[in-house]
Amino acid sequence: MNEIALKSGVVHKIPSDLKEVLSSNTKIKDIWNDITPLARNEWLCWICSAKKIETRNRRIDIMKSKLSSGEKRPCCWAGCVHR
Repeated sequence: MNEIALKSGVVHKIPSDLKEVLSSNTKIKDIWNDITPLARNEWLCWICSAKKIETRNRRIDIMKSKLSSGEKRPCCWAGCVHR
């Protein structure tokens, strides 16, 4: 099987739980790999900055929904402070 690797962000690496989510959905994986490294970095930082697992899981669901509908970055978030 010829599997396409997931691309990371500028600063942040993809955590294993999110890697599983992205790898399990071909459409989301293709969109993820097509957005810019900076956009991927912002998604990663936004998701990983959640303090509660419930918030993190909700943010992952929001990411999947927004990417599927054509939105490329998290809304209403100041952006990654790590870049």
